[in-house]
Parts: sequence; C-alpha cells; structure tokens
Amino acid sequence: MKSNTGRRLFQYALHAKKTFIAALLLLSIGVAAELAGPFIAKSMIDNHMLAIEKPYFVSESSHQAAEYRGAYYKRGDRFEPGEARGREVRLLQIGRSFYFIGEAVPRTEGERSFRDGTLTIARDGQSVSYPAAKLSAGELFAFYKPEFPGIYRLVGLYGILLLVSIIAEFGKTYWLQSSANQVVRKLRTDVYAHIQRLPVHFFDNLPAGKVVSRVTNDTEAVKDLFIAVLSNFCTGIINITGVYIALFLLDYRLGLVSLFILPVIVLWIVLYRKVATKYNTVIRSRLSEINAIINESIQGMSIIRIFRRQKERLEEFETLNDDYLKYQNKMLNLNSFTSHNLVGVLRNVAFVMVLWYFGFGSLSGSTAISLGVLYAFVDVLGRMFQPITGMVNQLANLDSSMVSAGRVFKLMDEEGEPVTDGSMPRYKGHVEFKNVSFAYKEGHEVLKNISFRAAQGETVALVGHTGSGKSSIINLLFRFYDPQKGSITIDGKETVSIPKQWLRSHMGIVLQDPYLFTGTIASNVSLGDERITRERAERALREVGADRLLAHLPQGFDEPVVEKGSTLSAGQRQLISFARALAFDPAILILDEATSNIDTETESLIQEALEVLKKGRTTFIIAHRLSTIRSADQILVLHHGEIVERGSHEELMAKEGRYYRMYQLQSGNAGGAAAPSPAPVLSPLPGK
Repeated sequence: MKSNTGRRLFQYALHAKKTFIAALLLLSIGVAAELAGPFIAKSMIDNHMLAIEKPYFVSESSHQAAEYRGAYYKRGDRFEPGEARGREVRLLQIGRSFYFIGEAVPRTEGERSFRDGTLTIARDGQSVSYPAAKLSAGELFAFYKPEFPGIYRLVGLYGILLLVSIIAEFGKTYWLQSSANQVVRKLRTDVYAHIQRLPVHFFDNLPAGKVVSRVTNDTEAVKDLFIAVLSNFCTGIINITGVYIALFLLDYRLGLVSLFILPVIVLWIVLYRKVATKYNTVIRSRLSEINAIINESIQGMSIIRIFRRQKERLEEFETLNDDYLKYQNKMLNLNSFTSHNLVGVLRNVAFVMVLWYFGFGSLSGSTAISLGVLYAFVDVLGRMFQPITGMVNQLANLDSSMVSAGRVFKLMDEEGEPVTDGSMPRYKGHVEFKNVSFAYKEGHEVLKNISFRAAQGETVALVGHTGSGKSSIINLLFRFYDPQKGSITIDGKETVSIPKQWLRSHMGIVLQDPYLFTGTIASNVSLGDERITRERAERALREVGADRLLAHLPQGFDEPVVEKGSTLSAGQRQLISFARALAFDPAILILDEATSNIDTETESLIQEALEVLKKGRTTFIIAHRLSTIRSADQILVLHHGEIVERGSHEELMAKEGRYYRMYQLQSGNAGGAAAPSPAPVLSPLPGK
C-alpha cells in the first residue's frame, strides 16, 4: 500500500514536472554555492593566511613581493616561468610571533623554540638550529601585503556565491510551492470529480463529514508533503550528496569514516515509520470522525436543542477529541525522543571520530594535514547535520502525509459509475416494470415481483405505509440501484442498457423537502446548465406562480439563497423546486408529496402549475395525502414490497380494500385532508 501510494503521488507530481525540475535544479545550484564557502575559507587559510610559511626567494621585481631590509622576497609559487630566483628564505611562527630565517629550511615539522637569535626545531629526538630574527608588526605586514589581492578576490567570489544562493533559494521555494499547489489542485479536483461518480449507496455508510475531511484535510496534508517534506528531503539529499563530495575532495579517508551516517539515517526512517504509521492512521481517522460529528451536529442543531441533547453530543465529541489528543501526544513523544536526540548523537559521534583520526592517526599513521583542510572538513561536516535535522524533523509530516494520501487514494479506488459523454434524444416516457425484485441487502427483498405500465402522459401514484417500497421503485427508475430480478424499460428499451447520465437527463424530481444550493433563486432553477437561459428560468418561475409568491423579495429572482434556502419559507422553496423541474422539461417527472409542506393558498397555485407541469409527461407521485391523487390515471397500492391493489381512485374505492380503508381513515381523522407522513424520496434504507 505504501509503495502504491508513493508511486501514485509520483504520477501526480509529473503533472508539474517542469516546475519541480526547475526547483530541484535551483536547489542543486544553491547547495553547490553554499558548499563552496568552506573551500573558499580553506583556500584563504592555506594559500594566503598560513601560506606565509611557504618558501620565499629573493626577487629582482617588487611585483607580489615583500620588502624586507632593502631586498624583495617573493613566495616560490608566485614566480613567473623563466623569472630569476635568488636565495631561499623562510618565515616560521612560534606562538604569536614570526621569525625570519635567511636560508632554506628542509623540514619545518616539530617543536619550535627561539632563544638568543637562534630558532630551533626539535623532532624525533633530533634538533636543528637556524640563525633567525624576530619580525616586527610592520615587517610582518609587509609579507602579508601581497596576499591581500587574493583574499579580496576570494571574499568577492564568496559574496557572488552568497547572492547566487539567495536567488536559488527564492526560486526553489517559489517553484516548489507552486508545483505543490498545482499537484494538490489536480488531486483535489480528481477526488471531487470521483465523488460525483460514486454510486448513491456509497454515501449511506460514509458520513458527509468524513468525505469532506478527505477532500480538504487529507489533501492539505498531501500539500504539506510536497512543500515541507519534499523540500526538506530533496534539500537534505542534495546537501548530503554535496557534503560527501566535498568531504572526499578534502580528504577521502575522512570521507570514508563519515559514511556510517547514511545507513543510520535510512534505518532510523524505516523504524520510525513503522511506529508512526500506526499512530497517524488513528489520528487521521479520528480527525475525520470529528469533522463528521461537527457536520452532523450543525445540520441537526435544531433537533439537538429541542430534545436537549447538547450534553450527550458534547460528551460524544469529547470522547473523540480525547482519543485524538492521546494519539497526538504519542506522536509528540515519539518525535521528542527521536528527532533531536538522533541528530545530536550522530553529530557527536562524527566529531569524535574526526578527533580520533587526528589524535591517533590510526588510518595512515600520520596526522599531517593542513589547518585549512581541518577547518573546511569540520565546517562541511557540520553543514550536513542541518539538512539531517530538517529531514528527521519532517518524518512526522512525511508519515502523516502518506497516511492521508492513502486515505485519499482509497476513496478514489472506490468503484464509480462510468461517465458517458454525449446525450440521447428525449424519450417519450413509456415506463414498464416487469417482475422486478430488489433487495438492499441480500435475502431481504423490499420489492417482490413488481409489474406495472405507465404510458406517456399518465400520472401514476404510489401509496402505502412507510417501508412498503415506494421510494425503492423511484431509486430503481433513476438507476441509483439496479434490480436483482426482472427488467425496467423506457419506451421498450431496458434502462440497464442506457448510460445513467443519459437516462437521468430526461428525468426531473420535486422532493418533499426541496434542496436549494447557495446562489440566487434564478441559479437554483438553472443549476448552472447552459441550456437553461435566464429567460427560460424566469418563464418557469412565472408559470408555477413564483412571481406572485416571491414578488416581495428586494432583488426578485436574483435574491441570494443561503445554505439550503433557510431564509425562504417551505412554500417558496417548493415553488423554486417546481420551476427547476419545469425548466429542465423532463419526460418523466417524480413528485414526492410535493404539496405536503405547503399552505392551502400556495397549494392552490401549485396545483394549477402541476397540471401544466404534468402535461405530456409521465408523472410518478409518492403520496401519503390521498386526497391529492384522486385525479391520477393509475394508483398502485404497495404493501411489504408488493402491489396489492391497482386502479383509479374510483375503482379502488369501489373495491373497498386497503386503499378504501386508508382513504376513509384519513378522511375521518382530518376531515378529508390527512396530515402527511414524512417519506423522504430516494432513501437508501431498506424497505423504502
């Protein structure tokens, strides 16, 4: 799973490969410019500051030469080819003082001392003495003066490299974050697009808050992977590579000694992720559950307060929040015990090994190495631990991001409905169910051998108690589910052979509790469909009488609609829903007790519009208030998933069967207008 997640993340990274490559190229340039600093310092120390102990020769030219007691002395490596050299002299340092020796000194290693005009070098039990004169500050400065131009050049080069490093760091950061934003935008778009393709029954088992968490929080964690984690790991890898190249260039033996750091880091990352993945999986899951309970609580806030369940919901939330905190603390302990301690131990061990090398010389039997090399080596080695610290500190984010990416890809791996481009001509709407049986769960049939016909332009009413199967018939008609037995045809063509998007493009629905989206009244009619022009949307609103009911709104049809249309009355929302169905001109129209939540005056407006809306369309009505379906061409009475009666209102009343008893019961209880029973359309619950 981890390798699969990493591979898929890499494929997404390829969508922004140009900017990623540019960022990594600038990163490499910046690292190279930064690591050049110790080499410049080494050159400054060895070739200029301490190079004063190199052999000098008497020169006839004053160019790059030091004047001392009327003669010019030039370093041996400063002579031009063919330029004449005089006798050799040396400058040697003892403590803070320098001494001039007017002859060649073959070996300068050993313990030095000066007394009574004689400089002595003792080594291996033997000593050699040379006549010497102590240099004054001015005389010493004369020998350093020729070194200044070279030092200035190195300082200038260091300034240029510093500027290059700053520019490269800016470009790297900008392009890396830009690439990460592109990748996450692509990932988030793909996740959202895939959610649109998931079958309706998928959302039965996954709360909306958990889905939202995967689209927002988890993809944001993936963004951190590309910005923080990728940046630190790429910087670290390139830095470490550059450091090791620099170490081997300085002294290959010390470079070999330092190689022990690499396997330790790799092993540490592997062991860390084994533990951290367990914690992060729980952390991301708890965060998802927290989002789910917050979403559910906000949606049902009125019910929670009416039934005074605030305390219980708070306790449920606190349980999840405490569990989330517990595992966050476990991750905190893991990071606290690992990140800083690991880097500190590695740093100390590395420097101990360097000191061991210089102290005992066990590698070569000699510790003869220049101070510049030593300084550069310590500087370069120290620079390696900064990226290591960055990498180790990002291990928590790395694992969290990988877990989040795995959750996102798991959602994307859910089988979605195929998307078929194009469309089909508007069908007439002749619907036929032939021996249809259906179960949400195997062995628990909610529809049994359902057979009926609905001709074009007919109105078919579905009645029955809650759980009798009314909504299940509509679910099958929309192909939110497909039957296990039997067939459903429209105009003689089986629905399972018609792409779902094509099938639904000529269907419309008006829910008992209509859903409105954030926008305006007009946009809720057109739903952003280019085929629904502004004129067509307004005409639909007028035809259902919405112009009269919404006339008092300040902005008319451009009145803003907040979430779910909470600022509008139930009647106003229902009118907008009717206008939406009318604007899309469906061949098949489904009404879920569309007038149950509307006052009598508004209902009269809608009843008039219904006659226009139903004309030429096959209409299915899920009805609880039987007085509203007396004009239906066909009434199907369902009981435990079977059609027990069928016919017109008059025919069923004449039979004096189940429909007759239901109608009499409603008429007796409510004077001919029984109170509606909630029956949410398209409910995925078995038996609906």
